[in-house]
Amino acid sequence: MELELRFFATFREAAGGKTVNAEFADDSTVGDVLRELESTYEGMEGRLVVDGDLAPQINVLKNGREVLHLDGLDTPIGDGDRLSVFPPVAGGA
Repeated sequence: MELELRFFATFREAAGGKTVNAEFADDSTVGDVLRELESTYEGMEGRLVVDGDLAPQINVLKNGREVLHLDGLDTPIGDGDRLSVFPPVAGGA
């Protein structure tokens, strides 16, 4: 199945662009996709999944919904879904 992956801030730099379309197995979950991204993009290694759970302070949205409010890393992915990955953000005055 094909997914649209959207990256922001430092993850965009690691992926080499804002949007990437990629193929994954039909029975993939959010966790499967994130682990694959970590192995594919050096700048994401160890930054998406930590100790078998979503890394602290990152946000992952499936079709605009935070996966933590769905089934977390076990959230199933379907053909044509959009996964948006946001790194931790700090700043402000």
